[in-house]
Amino acid sequence: MTTSTGLRFVKGHGTQNDFVILADPAADLDIDASLVAALCDRPRGIGADGLLRVARAGALVAAGVLETLPDGVAPDDWFMDYRNADGSIAEMCGNGVRVFAHFLRARGLVDVDEFTVGSRAGGRPVTVHSHDALSADVTVEMGQATVDSDATVRIGDDLYVGTKVDVGNPHLACVVGDLDVDELAAVDFTTGVHLEAADFPHGANVELLTPPAVADDGVLTAHMRVFERGVGETRSCGTGLVAAAAAAFAGRGEPGGDLRIHVPGGTVLVTIAATGTRLRGPSMLVAEGELRDGWCGGPGGK
Repeated sequence: MTTSTGLRFVKGHGTQNDFVILADPAADLDIDASLVAALCDRPRGIGADGLLRVARAGALVAAGVLETLPDGVAPDDWFMDYRNADGSIAEMCGNGVRVFAHFLRARGLVDVDEFTVGSRAGGRPVTVHSHDALSADVTVEMGQATVDSDATVRIGDDLYVGTKVDVGNPHLACVVGDLDVDELAAVDFTTGVHLEAADFPHGANVELLTPPAVADDGVLTAHMRVFERGVGETRSCGTGLVAAAAAAFAGRGEPGGDLRIHVPGGTVLVTIAATGTRLRGPSMLVAEGELRDGWCGGPGGK
C-alpha cells in the first residue's frame, strides 16, 4: 500500500455525504484500493464515504488510470477520479461533483462559475451559484436517468419492489407507497441489502423513498435513505437522489418536474426533464491537513 506521507488533503461533504479530497493535477500519486480504504476508514484514517482525486483528465489517461477520455470530457478538464470507501472505482457521484466543483472554485483552479467536471460517466456541467472557503451552492447537470424494469431487494426481513434506474451507475429506487417518515427512519440497514445477481451483476445502490407529496410551502417533497454499494448506508447520495426522483415521477405517470428530497444529511432539489436531470444542493469544505509519517502503520494500521 502506498502510504503517501506528507500528502495534503481536504475533507468535504455534500449533505453529509463526505469525502477525502486529494489534489493531484498531474496524476502523480499511486492511489490503490488499500490506500483509499485506509484513508476512508473512520477509526484508522481520515474517515469518509469516498475519495475524490482532483486531476486533469489528460494526465489520468497518460498515467493509465483512464483508458480513454469519457464522452464530453476534454484533456484539460478537471476530472473527478472517484473511489468508494472500500477502494473500488465508481462511475459517478452527484454529491461528489458538487464538492469537487466547490473545491475547484475555492482553490482558484477555475475562475468561472460554469464549467465541466469530468467523470467516468462523462462530462458533467456544473454551476456554482455561490461559494466561499467553507460553503457553496452548486447545481450539477446529471445527464439522463434511464428508467428500466422492476426488481426486488431484501432488507432485513422485508422485501421491497423498486425500479432499476441508470444514472451513469446502477440503482434500485424503491418508492414505497405506504411508507411514512417514521417508518423510513426505522428501517434497519445493519445487515445490508440483498439484490438478485441476475438484476445487478455488479451490485447497485438502493434507495427507499416516501411517496412524494405537496408540502405546506407548495413544493413537491419526499424523504429518502440510501445504501451505497461499496460503502453501506450514507447520509446522502447524489445519483441516488436523481434515481429516486426519476422513479417517483415515472410511477406517477409524469414526465418529470422538481422534487425536493430530504435525506439524513440535508435537503436537495432534483429536476427531471426530457433534456436531462439536475441536482442542486450545498457543499462544505470543513477541514484540511497533512498525513503524518506512519499514519497507516502501528497497532491496527495494517
